[in-house]
Amino acid sequence: MKKIVVKIGSSIIAPSGRLDTKLISNLISDIIDTEKLGYKIILVSSGAIACGANKLGLKKRPQDAHSLMAIASLGQIVLMDAYEEAFSKHNKLCAQILLTWDDFDNRKRFLNARATLDKLLHMNIVPVINENDAISSEEIKFGDNDRLSALVGDLSHAERVIILSDVGGLIDEKGEVKTSIEKVDSNIYGLVKNKPGQFTSGGMTTKLKAAEIAAASGANLYIASGNEKGIITSIARGEQKGTCIMPAAKIEKARKRWIALSKKIKGKIWIDDGAKEAILNKGKSLLCVGIVKTEHEFKKGDSVEVLDINGNIIGCGLIAYSSHELVDCRSKKFAKEAIHRDNFVRKEYR
Repeated sequence: MKKIVVKIGSSIIAPSGRLDTKLISNLISDIIDTEKLGYKIILVSSGAIACGANKLGLKKRPQDAHSLMAIASLGQIVLMDAYEEAFSKHNKLCAQILLTWDDFDNRKRFLNARATLDKLLHMNIVPVINENDAISSEEIKFGDNDRLSALVGDLSHAERVIILSDVGGLIDEKGEVKTSIEKVDSNIYGLVKNKPGQFTSGGMTTKLKAAEIAAASGANLYIASGNEKGIITSIARGEQKGTCIMPAAKIEKARKRWIALSKKIKGKIWIDDGAKEAILNKGKSLLCVGIVKTEHEFKKGDSVEVLDINGNIIGCGLIAYSSHELVDCRSKKFAKEAIHRDNFVRKEYR
């Protein structure tokens, strides 16, 4: 089953704080046409805050988190009503899925979310995903629906992630759309010029961060204009549209990608040179005896960042002991596994 994740931002779906129903109609028609090419579409949609604010007659985006959460919970109904109406004109069903970071951080919930998505797609129903804004402040504060779309791409094993924006792609030094990017680096980030809006958040920076996630998961990520009619179908056909960020040269297995991309980093550990050599060049597990310092509190099973004695990040992994337990392990020089080699991911895959 070939899958494409499509993310549409508030700047497109509600450019002035009010839903653009004509654009939604065009978007759904585009999705239907793309499915005729043999693809299944997963839609990640922003716009709940804009819809809620418009419903309440607000002219400006509130600043406090709980007001945003309340407004989003109101706006989510308006947003889904608009999608349900647009899909129904094509005799198509859509289903709402609200996710939080915990749904990605917890392996069982992560797999449950994947199974639900697959079941909906097999039932020929289009999933419409959003951050659960009513209980999660992180997306509201950081505008992470771009990142969410990339994580959903990895979760669903999508081959493409398309982020529809109010710009046609990343603009280069000549003022032209950069059509292809092999790797997102400091030079690419240096091209970013964000223009925040009243009811939008994020910008090109969050899209490039999403592209790094998509690249690590093996997907092509496109940044393209949501105002261009038929844009999804065009990309699905292989036409050159917007900015395409290419996948990484080497893709880790699904479980390691989950550790590297979806697990929240809860702490840091520093290791000595011997341990660094063992885990990077000899394929060994990290032993407690090789840990020289820890930072922040974490518990067994959490993901921690692994640094060498000079403070360079070398990877991350699932820790087998809590931060408190590691104090005893280090003091007693236990030769026990702190991070099994199957639970460690090198920096270049993060």
